Amino acid sequence: MNQKKTLATILILTLLTAGTFLFAQGDGYSRALYNQQQETPALALQQNETRQIAQKVLPSVVYIDVVDIVQKQVANPINPFQFFFGQQNPGSQQEQAQPQTKEFRQEGLGSGVIVRQSGNQVYVLTNNHVAGNADEITVHLYDGRTFTGTLVGADPRKDLALVKFETYEDVPVAELGDSSNVQVGDIAFAVGSPFGFSSTFTSGIISALGRTGGPDGNSSLTDYIQTDAAINPGNSGGALVNIEGQVIGINTWIASQSGGSIGLGFSIPINNAKKTIDDLISSGKVEYGWLGISMGTPSDNILNGMDLTGRNGAFVFSVYQDSPAAKSGLLPGDFIVSIDNRNIASSEEVIQQVASLAPDKTYRFGIVRDGREETLRVRLTVRAPEDEIQANTAHLWPGMTVVGITDEIRTQLNLDNGAGSVMIGAVADGSPAYTAGFRSGDIVRQVNNSRISGLRDFYREFNNTKTKELIFKVNRQQSDIILGLVR
Repeated sequence: MNQKKTLATILILTLLTAGTFLFAQGDGYSRALYNQQQETPALALQQNETRQIAQKVLPSVVYIDVVDIVQKQVANPINPFQFFFGQQNPGSQQEQAQPQTKEFRQEGLGSGVIVRQSGNQVYVLTNNHVAGNADEITVHLYDGRTFTGTLVGADPRKDLALVKFETYEDVPVAELGDSSNVQVGDIAFAVGSPFGFSSTFTSGIISALGRTGGPDGNSSLTDYIQTDAAINPGNSGGALVNIEGQVIGINTWIASQSGGSIGLGFSIPINNAKKTIDDLISSGKVEYGWLGISMGTPSDNILNGMDLTGRNGAFVFSVYQDSPAAKSGLLPGDFIVSIDNRNIASSEEVIQQVASLAPDKTYRFGIVRDGREETLRVRLTVRAPEDEIQANTAHLWPGMTVVGITDEIRTQLNLDNGAGSVMIGAVADGSPAYTAGFRSGDIVRQVNNSRISGLRDFYREFNNTKTKELIFKVNRQQSDIILGLVR
């Protein structure tokens, strides 16, 4: 009996050893068996959770049909009798040649997210390029119900639009998340109707945050979440969601040479859309805060010249006269580092933060001026249309940028060491600086008889309020000239 037990033990050990050996050698069957026994429960759990996310989100994402009615001029059709027998009424020949105006129906499609229901009013968030100019809107729900939609309002600067339809029936409303908590590497799902295939659910990760730009010169009033979850034409206006099934973004555009997904999709962070939703529901329009400056994220040239190396923020080049910035005392040469105690990393962040703040309220702006940190209280006003701002350069003070002359610039322009230390960069057409005669490439040697040896010297003298008149000695093409500005 003991001998049998010993043989059995040896057999078991042999089988176990053989199994281990086979697994170690890469035997496919052993590996598959091992995986099935050890990993299937985890995969099944993951699959079930993904199903739950899909079941939660899909009902709140809609398919949108739109029709734009456009008028186009078309040539008059040829009269066959006139073709064979000649002009019957020569006096009306010119009239006959005039083109006709006809209406054409341009159909489009996109996606949307049900974000709110108030009584019988149901609100759907989508992109402006989907529904902002639509004459007819049809909203298709996940469960097959169809409703006629109307445009509540649009926000072209962020490419958002709000559509509504009416029903007293229960409608699934999406849960909006907090996009400020999103991190690179997070799992994400894109939901929408690519190429008209409604209720499509794709998965991926968050590839990057804070992307800027966009097609057709999209405004910088929003940044974007980048994802590799498949997004295609028709996904526009759909949802980007997290593992909690919360909407963290509105899918807006893709970067692609083929027109299809190559893993570069971009979504508007939902936090950037929440104010738009509230504004459009309450008033049908969106009002942005306006500061009234021309600024940029400073180059190393400016950071070094202003002793700001290693700091993040936005550099003020010019200030619109009578703007909130001017009334608060913000000056050219100031460096904005925070807004209401929130640190600022770039000029894009200033634009986005100011746009998200309510007009007619006062906010604290942290700045660095001539090496000293200060706090200014700024009462924002309503931002005017972009074309009005661009046309207002006559009130942009001074309307020029200034850079330090480095050794590299001296070599490129063949300047001697005594030529000067500060050069005019760009000059805005129609601005006070342009009217005064400043041009790109001018070398500033003196301001009000004070020698300028660097950027800090320039802005210190430029912002000296002891005199309203500023006299500049500049060198242009190796000749000194005198230019003047009046505050």
